[in-house]
Amino acid sequence: DEDALIEALQNGTIKGAGLDVMTVEPLPKESPLWKLPNVLLSPHNMDMTLTFMRESTEFFVEENLPRFMREMELLNPVDKVAGY
Repeated sequence: DEDALIEALQNGTIKGAGLDVMTVEPLPKESPLWKLPNVLLSPHNMDMTLTFMRESTEFFVEENLPRFMREMELLNPVDKVAGY
């Protein structure tokens, strides 16, 4: 019950939440979850294979970190217009 979760997060019954599955995906831009300071949202697209951690770490260290340090465009950025 996403509405009950939002209410519990807003009134402090639940101190915080990390969420990657929502009732509607992608999460609508008008959802209160976007603005709650005690919520960490993650896209529901993680592929937890046996090699996921190694591959994702290599991607960050070998691709996006050097791009960030050189002020270049990052690969796979969040699309705030699309909502994910």
